[in-house]
Order: sequence, then structure tokens, then C-alpha cells
Amino acid sequence: MAYETSVPYRAGDDGYAAFRIPAVVRARSGDLLAFAEGRRHSAADTGTIHLVLKRSADGGRTWGPLQVVARNGTGTAGNPAPVVLATGRILLLQVHNAADATEDRIRRGLVNPADGRRVHLQHSDDSGAAWTPPRDLTDQGKHPSWRWYATGPGHALRLRHGPHAGRLVVPANHSVPPTGPDGDGTEPACDRAHTLLSDDSGATWRIGLTDGGHHPSVAPNETAAAELPDGTLHFVTRNQAPAAWHHADARSTDGGARLTAPFRPQAGLTGPPCQGSLLHLTDHDTLLYSGPADPGARALMTLRASRDHGRTWRPAHTVSGRPAAYGDLVRVDPATVGLLHETGDFSAYTTLTFRRIPVEELL
Repeated sequence: MAYETSVPYRAGDDGYAAFRIPAVVRARSGDLLAFAEGRRHSAADTGTIHLVLKRSADGGRTWGPLQVVARNGTGTAGNPAPVVLATGRILLLQVHNAADATEDRIRRGLVNPADGRRVHLQHSDDSGAAWTPPRDLTDQGKHPSWRWYATGPGHALRLRHGPHAGRLVVPANHSVPPTGPDGDGTEPACDRAHTLLSDDSGATWRIGLTDGGHHPSVAPNETAAAELPDGTLHFVTRNQAPAAWHHADARSTDGGARLTAPFRPQAGLTGPPCQGSLLHLTDHDTLLYSGPADPGARALMTLRASRDHGRTWRPAHTVSGRPAAYGDLVRVDPATVGLLHETGDFSAYTTLTFRRIPVEELL
């Protein structure tokens, strides 16, 4: 079968050395909005990084011009986590930090909090054509003792089922100070997952669940979430612990405020430590996960499917055997799932490529 693919972002285009950290949502207009970090001068995780956007009006077959959504001076505006409200308003959670505030220095506690990772939010009421300036939510969404911090990356959720319908849930992660006398803050034992929650359409926010530090084999990091038909939230996290399992999962039955049990290894999602994406196909009660499947490298981008709400997984679609890393899933239309992902012939970070995949193939 021939699959439709397009390349909305390519390293070196539009004055950017690299594009990374994809997130994609479908606006109420039907347009697809593909967000990314536009890294101005290098592919490094720090420096001058803008949040950028491209739009597709034809289901991801073609893309319009690049739009800069957020800047942070010479520093970083990154980790896009968009969500579409029932009104059509699009919220974009993100994180800002100074240009020289590397993850290593932040985790070691060597960066002034004003220059470290700070949570911001902006919104659009016209399907992404215009955006409000980012406003700082750090006091609501980050505990003062936390060091590293990241929203998403990937789409956030507006809950549709159960007693918490309407709640906004943003999967996120952070690090804490050293947990032992020999630590410096960079060890996996300092990694934690958490959620940001809003019950008033993004006007105010609070920290929901937090998890980590329970067992040396699981260090939760970048986390994805999906809502199941009964309102249960299923989470999959990148595991930073030096263990055989590179992913772990957990559940929440109270709208992301608490977990029913701590994250535990999920051996069914083979692959390297890397961000992944979750999407529930409500009309088919099938849960999808996208991420690299090669156990030793960021390569072999694969969609896995679960018919038992994430307890077991099977390969459903292999995108290619090429290098590949971060990605985000979106429902394009009733017959199509879209995947925006990092990939290239010799490096995972050459392009952000969009692939249209027939739903019938994933069932």
C-alpha cells in the first residue's frame, strides 16, 4: 500500500538550523496545526528556540508557510503541548528558559529560578491564525523545589467522559533535588512525572498527580496520556532508569489527580528511552502508541495497538526502518490517523514528516 507523506519541516529551512519536538492537533475548522521547536542556530536543546506552527487545510497532504507563535528573546520557548477546547479555542502550554540554562545545569541547581524552566500559556480563538502573548503560569504549575520541567511534549487532553468531563489534562515531567548524599540532581532517581489540571478552560491551573522515586527500575520522564471510554486516563512514560524496560505505564480514575498505582514497567512497548504518543480511537475502542521500536536506537518508528486498554500491545503499522525519534498522533478524520514525527535517512533530526495512515489498517 502506498502511504501519503509530506514534510512540513526540514532542517535548514526558513532560517532554522533544526526543527524538533513535534505536536499536532486538529482545529475546529478541520485544519491540522503542526507545532515544533524551531532551533535557530543549532540542533541543541538550548539556545534561541522559537515555537513555530504550520497549517494544513487538506488533512496533512500540503502545508502552509511557517508562523512563529512564541519567542523568548535569545532564550528558549519550547515543549509545545496544545489542546483544543469545545469552544474551538486552542491553548498552547509551553516552557521558557534562558539561552544558557542547559538541562544539566538546571538539574544540578546551578541556574537562577528566574532563568530556569518556567511554564507559560497562550491561546488562539481563530484556529491558530493569531495568538495571545504567553503568560507565566509558573506559580500555579511548578513547585518551588522542582528543577527541570517539561510540558508534554505532544498534545494535551480535554476529557470527554465521566465526572471530570471538560477538564484539561497536560502530561508533564520534572526533576527534584538529589535524593541521597551522593547525588547531584542529574541521576534518574530525581526524575518525576506529573500532570497540570484545569477545570475552568485554562483560566487557572493546579498540579495533579506526581509520581516517581518508588522503585529503582522506573524513573518516569516524558509522558503521554489518552482517555479511555469510561473516563480512565492511561499514561505511558519514557523510563530513564538503567533498567531493561524503557517505558512504563499507569492509570488514573479521577481525571489525572492521582494514580491508582505507581508507574510500572511495560515490556510490550519495546524501544529506546524516547518520547512517545498515545491516541484512543473512540469509535473502535482501540488505543494507539507511536514511538521508535528498535530496542537499541532511535529508529524503526512503529504504531502499536491495544484492544485491552493498554494491558497488551501488538505492532500495527511500521512507518520505516530509518532513524526516528519523537512524534505525535492525531485523528485526521474518521478514516485516517496522522503521525507527525522526527525522521531522516541518516539522522532522526533531519525532518518532521507527516504520515497519513488508514484506520482500517490499525484495527
